[in-house]
Amino acid sequence: MAKVIQGAVIGYGPAFNMGKHHAEQMVNTEGIECVAICDIDRSRTRAAKKDFPDVTTYNNIRTMLKRADFDLVSVVLPHNLHAEVTIECLKAGKHVIVEKPMCITIAEATEMINTAEENGVMLSVYHNRRWDSDFWTLLGLVKSGVIGAVFHVEMWGGGYGKPRADWWRSDKKISGGAMYDWGAHYLDWLLNIIPAKMINVTGFFHPNRVWTDITNEDHVQALIRFADGAVADVQMSSIAKVGKPQWRVLGEKGAIVSERGKFRVYSVEKGWPEEQEVEFKRRPGPSYYQNIVVHLQTGEKLIVKPEEARRVIAVMELAEKSSKSHQTEPVPYEFE
Repeated sequence: MAKVIQGAVIGYGPAFNMGKHHAEQMVNTEGIECVAICDIDRSRTRAAKKDFPDVTTYNNIRTMLKRADFDLVSVVLPHNLHAEVTIECLKAGKHVIVEKPMCITIAEATEMINTAEENGVMLSVYHNRRWDSDFWTLLGLVKSGVIGAVFHVEMWGGGYGKPRADWWRSDKKISGGAMYDWGAHYLDWLLNIIPAKMINVTGFFHPNRVWTDITNEDHVQALIRFADGAVADVQMSSIAKVGKPQWRVLGEKGAIVSERGKFRVYSVEKGWPEEQEVEFKRRPGPSYYQNIVVHLQTGEKLIVKPEEARRVIAVMELAEKSSKSHQTEPVPYEFE
């Protein structure tokens, strides 16, 4: 029997209970167990101890890293701390799962990847939304050839409502901005639907049009051009009174549009219906944490590779840069 992986969690904040979620994933996945949880807030480590009586809790990262009996750390912290803490853990010889988004900048992502390689440890990003049934169904449809080669994708998320002014996710210095929350999931989905090399990014960011006491932007948009000629348009907004479908995908032989709980698929490809509704289907195979365990125990390929997560960061950083420069920004080829 392969060695049981000893896991730890850094960050047990109450927002969404994501620290608890990661600990539960460890507890409920064969081949890994949670042995330590760290948070600077003692009330949160008390909560962790109540939730998981067998773990050892810490209020200082360096103190926890001195332990010799755990192998893997899940970093569940505000976005601006991801790079610093992940790099420290990697240098301590720990495998690391870092919550999405991977970090804030391309430079940070590259340093994280290089540090993992230099220390011979694993780095992965918790893009768990690849397991969402709508994305998995869409990916299957695209790969089936029902709409032919994809050349245009529109993605939309948001509505009209003021973000919480007292929450770190609304603070651009901490969060990275409006694109770095759900936008990170959307871009990860997109870059699996269109895996071609990115050529350039054009961004349109709108800060403080309505919510003047929020430092995150009110509305953000990224246009991505790919080497195969495809173009994607991703928009996230908190000031849009009228929305549109989450997905609108055009291919040379048809189109896919998202509806509530299903996709409507149009096709002129021989052997396919001209129009059909497709219900969402769950992704088969291992979960995110099951894949991590098998990767560490047997060398199985990672489903979420850090280089893929860096592409997401590249789009977000370059979109903001473009919005400020009023020019389309090229994607550095070395980050593809």
